Amino acid sequence: MASVRQIARRIRSVENTAKITKAMSMIAASKLRRTQDAATQGRSYADSMSEMVSNVMSQARDDELSQPLAEPREVTNVGLVLITPDRGLTGGLNSNVLRAVGDFVGLQSVPVKVVALGKKGIDFARRSGLELIGELSGISDRPTSSDTSPISKAIIDGFINGQVDSIHVAYAQFVNTTMQRPTVIQLAPVVTPEISNVDNQGYIFEPNANEVLTELLPRYIETLIHHAVLEASASEQSARMVAMNQATDNANEMVDDLTLLMNKLRQETITKELLDIVGGVAAIEN
Repeated sequence: MASVRQIARRIRSVENTAKITKAMSMIAASKLRRTQDAATQGRSYADSMSEMVSNVMSQARDDELSQPLAEPREVTNVGLVLITPDRGLTGGLNSNVLRAVGDFVGLQSVPVKVVALGKKGIDFARRSGLELIGELSGISDRPTSSDTSPISKAIIDGFINGQVDSIHVAYAQFVNTTMQRPTVIQLAPVVTPEISNVDNQGYIFEPNANEVLTELLPRYIETLIHHAVLEASASEQSARMVAMNQATDNANEMVDDLTLLMNKLRQETITKELLDIVGGVAAIEN
């Protein structure tokens, strides 16, 4: 059994750990509100962009369209934009996202080429033997479109040049503070959903629908990738705040248990010393 001094030293170590996890939780909480607002505001913009693309593509005549990003093709290589944090200490966030990506890769019968954003995703791609055609790490907590545009450009160029035949993005969708949902969605070829006559806006294209889509579709994919980065950033901060709160609570519970054990051990030691004294006095008297 450990001595009182060893237990006291362990208590101090756990208390120092609790201070660190508490500080990390407070830092994540201060960043969460900002990243959460950015993700929720960007969600509206991304939805509006998707609706606009759907309307334009559904109302344009087939003989007018000649868009590489919208033309279906035989899939011989799958392109995947993998968005993960650079750091850990986020509970099960990283493992859940990478597990979803592993399931997605397992369902593919063709090679998967990855454009990774974040060190965790880069390491996963290398461990899994996936081909990396682009990587980016060290992105700030306040990502701008200029920060994510290299990733978007790399995957769009790969699709247009025939390096990949479809584009998917994998990230953690922010649901609420305690829930982040791993998500894998297709970006290209751009699929046009069915639109009812009520939603048909009757756009007038100038100069024509094809030139409008030539400018709109790359911007559409860039918008969705940037929005996925915002969602992943909010998910990272919320997961880290919750994980560090739980770690702090566990450390405090451990301190209480160790303190109780130390007091019991100290009491046992004092009792033994008293018994030895009483026994010695009795022996001398006899």
